[in-house]
Amino acid sequence: MSFPLLLRRSFSTSTRCSYRTKNIPEDIIAKTITTQATRRGSSKDIQSTKAEPQSLPAPKAARKPRTRKIGTTLPVDRFNLPPRSKWRNYFPTSGAALKSRISIANPETAAQVANSFVPLGSRDQVIIEAYPGPGALTRALMELPKDRIRKIIVLEDSECYLNFLHPLQEADPRVKVLPMNGFSWDTYHQLDVEGFLDDVENVPWNEPNPYLHFISHLPMDVLGEQLLAQLLRCAPEQSWLFKHGRVSMSYLMHDWVWDRISASINDLPRCKLSVIAQAVSEFNLTIDPQLLVPYNDHFYPDAVNPAYTSKTENRRRGTPFVAGTFRPMEHQIIKPGMLDKWDYCLRKLFVLKSTPLQGAVGHLAPGSDALKSYLTGNDVPPEQRVDLKKIIRKMSVEDWAAVVGAFDRWPFAPEELLITDSFSRDDRL
Repeated sequence: MSFPLLLRRSFSTSTRCSYRTKNIPEDIIAKTITTQATRRGSSKDIQSTKAEPQSLPAPKAARKPRTRKIGTTLPVDRFNLPPRSKWRNYFPTSGAALKSRISIANPETAAQVANSFVPLGSRDQVIIEAYPGPGALTRALMELPKDRIRKIIVLEDSECYLNFLHPLQEADPRVKVLPMNGFSWDTYHQLDVEGFLDDVENVPWNEPNPYLHFISHLPMDVLGEQLLAQLLRCAPEQSWLFKHGRVSMSYLMHDWVWDRISASINDLPRCKLSVIAQAVSEFNLTIDPQLLVPYNDHFYPDAVNPAYTSKTENRRRGTPFVAGTFRPMEHQIIKPGMLDKWDYCLRKLFVLKSTPLQGAVGHLAPGSDALKSYLTGNDVPPEQRVDLKKIIRKMSVEDWAAVVGAFDRWPFAPEELLITDSFSRDDRL
């Protein structure tokens, strides 16, 4: 069974290291300076240096990175979250694993989001929740009528959050807290191996699966957007959770990610993610975005004033969030086995997003200008014809399907598609 596209191993992340200044013995310093002075032929300077080695300026100590003091004593009651004003004591916001994490902090907001993700009429759902953070949304899901949710599988590997998630498992037998990363293929493989999904009914693809639901806060860095993109790419192959059928996915994400996903052919943010999302799924916002602003009233950590930081991740902290649900379409425009060719064509052509197709198609491969006849010839069915004067950014999903179909039929198409959003088998989820 193939599980395309999600990372098995984590990305490497650059980190800053703090180095202590070495304490160099004074006799070595004196000897070094003496040698240098001898080469310059100044014996007077040599004697002066030997006599007063202590007068040399001491090297500056390396500045230690600033760290926030995190409370070491956890509250006795961890089933209930501490007051929002105390979160800084327990939930750090720095470090490679935590700096991109955004979580709902307002319990009333969490209740609204939970009810929009699992609305009235839902029954016996198994929820897989990734990146729950401290668990405000998890607690809101637990508060929904019990006939809506049969089980909540929580995926979180940060200890500071697990401290406030494990008590939920102890209090409610429906909750299973697993110290696993929601970005890793091994996590979902373990769910199968350990039987956590054995009681999930498989539903034929021509019907949505009402019993399994994936929910997640999306991290605000590039990995968050990449996670969503890769999960969407699993739908055409019916892999990952989609082997159980057309499973819904609900996310809390930055509005700029939503703008990229939902961008029409007339919107500037339209990109590769827009095309893939619209080719494989239907999606909608589940609550009015105005209910999630201002940011600081609903989310943690607090927004950072852009004037005080040059870091991209900090500038994004504080931008509005939206809540949306994705449902795979019954009839997939991307056919099984064609995903790599879609990725290849999208990547090669979107770098020329303001260029008409007639001038861009030749960049797919040597001789690919021949594809024009595959798209406009008299023998081409009307539904497969494409207006070559369209610029790349304004091409519809149907246009892209025609281009990829022509590329697939072209006998001289390259077999090694080195530019792709897929990963090697060892890296796939």
